Amino acid sequence: MPNSDNTEGRNTSHEPVAVPRFTGRDLPPLGRLIIQFAPPIAIIALIVMVLRTPDGVAAVIFDMRTYVTGGFTWLFILYSLFAVAVCGWLAFSKVGSRVRLGGPKAKPEYSNFAWYSMLFACGQGIGLIFWSVAEPIMLRDASPVIQALEGNVAGGGLVWAYFHWGFTAWAMYCVVAVCLAYSHHNLGKTLTFREATVDILPQWAQGGAGVVVELLAIMATILGLSTSFAFAAMQFSSGLTSFTGIASGPTIWLFVIVGLGTAAAISAFFGISKGMRLISETNSILSVVLVVAAFIFGPTLFIISNITQTFGSFFTNFIAMSFWTDAPSTAEPLSSWQNSWNGWWTVFIWCWVIAFSPFVAGFIARISRGRTLREFVIGVTIIPSLIVMLWIGVLGSAAIYYDDQSGRGISAAVNENVSSGLFAMLESIPVVGSLLLVVATVLVATYYVTSLDAGTYALADFVSAPKRAGAWFRVVLVISIGTVATVLLTLGGSGVVDTVQTGTIIGAFPFSIVILLMIVNTIRRLRNRDKSVKELEKAVNDPDPNLKLNVDSEGEAQATTNETLAPNGLGSRGV
Repeated sequence: MPNSDNTEGRNTSHEPVAVPRFTGRDLPPLGRLIIQFAPPIAIIALIVMVLRTPDGVAAVIFDMRTYVTGGFTWLFILYSLFAVAVCGWLAFSKVGSRVRLGGPKAKPEYSNFAWYSMLFACGQGIGLIFWSVAEPIMLRDASPVIQALEGNVAGGGLVWAYFHWGFTAWAMYCVVAVCLAYSHHNLGKTLTFREATVDILPQWAQGGAGVVVELLAIMATILGLSTSFAFAAMQFSSGLTSFTGIASGPTIWLFVIVGLGTAAAISAFFGISKGMRLISETNSILSVVLVVAAFIFGPTLFIISNITQTFGSFFTNFIAMSFWTDAPSTAEPLSSWQNSWNGWWTVFIWCWVIAFSPFVAGFIARISRGRTLREFVIGVTIIPSLIVMLWIGVLGSAAIYYDDQSGRGISAAVNENVSSGLFAMLESIPVVGSLLLVVATVLVATYYVTSLDAGTYALADFVSAPKRAGAWFRVVLVISIGTVATVLLTLGGSGVVDTVQTGTIIGAFPFSIVILLMIVNTIRRLRNRDKSVKELEKAVNDPDPNLKLNVDSEGEAQATTNETLAPNGLGSRGV
């Protein structure tokens, strides 16, 4: 590989170079071709197969889900606990306070409000819109651990919703984002899974393993975003139906996909600061309006009382919920994942988080330069978790109250269509209910636009690194994802979309092994962080055009000052 001793491409203008400087390994031509062309070919083949034999593929996915649930519930539980433990180590150790993403002099690129808005929008915004009502309602009569310990059965659904969407889920996103962020901002690697993972492997295995890792990340991102896009279109249509009476159907879905896709493409074209940041901040404002209005105009006294009680129950039972594997269910082989409570809930949601980690964590890593690891962990876990709990506490409590008042009317709506639960609850709020229906419908659109925007940035890095993807390339990615969503939804319907999404989430099983390797590699990097690594971190983030990096084949880097610099101010590609 060429190193930075090349004299071609001299920088005679002495303009500051882009940081972090690149010290990673570029893919060989064959590997790059595989990464660029294998995913679309595989996705087209998958779609054709699902559309031709939907029942057959659904049966295979069903059996895979049963296999994963029956044999590996314990693995996902331990994985979530490991993620929490690593976040705790980073938050309370000296490493967490001493290591700053982007080097010791780096400053945050975004205000706290913009940062929280963007990471919340790309992480859980769209899911919370519906599960904040659906999960408390669906689990109000069946909440293990909580139900066994307390008489307030209805509150158990809220407590499990806090657990599934709160601290542990964010810790699972956070630990992946930390790995990517430190590798990119401090060591000068590309913002990809391969460069955060493969150097823990033997030298001979790194090339092939890197291609496989990146293919898994790309496939998970494309299929996850495409199926979510299709479901967002259906959910947005449900919102329109709630206050316009327009019947939801394939034609409306198509118009919604085109509309949301156009908005996402415009946002992706204008970039993070002008596009996604503004939409994310709008999300935050509208979310506050929705929750505050539901609190003030809804059953305020009941909400306050129920939040107080369920918050206490959450903290009391957090450890028991975190370790709960439903061990008696493993005494006999599981005949169907539907016979397992964890198969419906904890395992499914943890798989969801793992499958969505590539683009969520990749985007969080991108926007978090300038923060210490401790600030990063607290910002990505504690703050969003409190927001999630307040959100679910207010909307979920109101749903339970109106469900009781209407003779289980909210439950009936959720059983008929999970996405309609929120709208059924909002319709019950006096005075402002109709207005809140509009606000919630707009939030479905804006939250998904930001999720798609975040996924586009992450996907662009996975595909084009070490080159920087241009604005038009991100627009093409948005169009591609929208096309996949349109084909799945209009030709196959919601059943096909559900099959593909479930298959994607079950794919989290092998991808969890990749993430575990990456976490272990990052711990190794941080524990071996000596004086030479600290100097490298400074050099990687030094914009001085006279500074160049020499990186040898073993990954050792030295910074020197010279009038010559590698093309574009980048360091060696020989690591």
